Amino acid sequence: MNERGCGPQLKDNIPVTELSASGPLENHDLLRKGFSCVKNEFLPSHPLELSEKNFQLNQDKMNFSTLRNSHGLFPPLKLQMEFKAIQQVQRLPFLSSSNLSLDILRHNDETIRFEDINNPSQSELMGEPHLIVEYKLGLL
Repeated sequence: MNERGCGPQLKDNIPVTELSASGPLENHDLLRKGFSCVKNEFLPSHPLELSEKNFQLNQDKMNFSTLRNSHGLFPPLKLQMEFKAIQQVQRLPFLSSSNLSLDILRHNDETIRFEDINNPSQSELMGEPHLIVEYKLGLL
């Protein structure tokens, strides 16, 4: 014992917080989160990658601005309300949705894009419906 009344402290103690499930040793759940890509964490992204990720948002902002300048405040507000209403209507989590009504509002229903041809939601693999719904609701 030292003069403060504490016993000798070991230098090679491992704190319990480092071994918890939320720490660096956490098991990655492949079924729910998919494969982790270490490459994206270390390499800088291409300068156009951010622009491409936000393309639809930037396109919507530009369309709303043009609509507001040409027709006033009401049409873009009405269109934004319709976008929000359509985005709230969804299928069950284990069923994929084509979002046709959102494409119609954005006038993308007559165009063929890369996502239309190479859609990962149309793959032949399907998860367990009950587990997917419980995960989306936060029960697991």
